[in-house]
Amino acid sequence: MMRKSTSYHEKLIQDIQDPLEAAAYIEVVLEEGDPKMLSKALKNIIEAQGGIDQFSTQVKELYNQLDQMLSEKGEIEFYNLNSLLDALGLQLAVTVKS
Repeated sequence: MMRKSTSYHEKLIQDIQDPLEAAAYIEVVLEEGDPKMLSKALKNIIEAQGGIDQFSTQVKELYNQLDQMLSEKGEIEFYNLNSLLDALGLQLAVTVKS
């Protein structure tokens, strides 16, 4: 019997359930500088943590505001992003550029 292959998305969601993996994932996406990628990455992390319904109304509002900003303007208000990441148990990190 052949084993069913795991899709990339399923593997990603499984991997980013680990906060260290989720943090590394966000850092890579932030380095890319693409607002649409960041929006998708945040959706994936929320999915990995059980979906948006697992979070408070405040977190849902922060996420919706940030998602709207990313899709409409492509701009990020740092404090909004930081608040959402904090609620997801993550934080921004700054490293030396190579």
